[in-house]
Amino acid sequence: MPGGRPFKHEVKVSDAEEARLVVLASRHGMSIPRLLVAAALDRSDEITAADKRELLTELFTIHRLLGNMANNVNQIARAVNSTGDLPPQTGAVFTALGSTLQRVNREIERFSLS
Repeated sequence: MPGGRPFKHEVKVSDAEEARLVVLASRHGMSIPRLLVAAALDRSDEITAADKRELLTELFTIHRLLGNMANNVNQIARAVNSTGDLPPQTGAVFTALGSTLQRVNREIERFSLS
């Protein structure tokens, strides 16, 4: 930082907190003081309460969709086992499954902490 950093702060932590700080600082390639400053001042990657509610809603929706698709796949499997032929809705079920998996991937990317 141009001009340096003229202020110093002392923070006391427990043994467990120290261990976590050491791991996090190492993971991010910075010192513990720099990690603390970055965590407090750089909130661009923070997941807000609204983000968490939105994520939870999306995860419940995806969970319900996957449950429905699992039932459909089971019905397809039963039909194939009894007739030997794929039911006509098989393609649509697997297309929907692929779409739902893409939704899962989008949510993971959106909320992953690098």
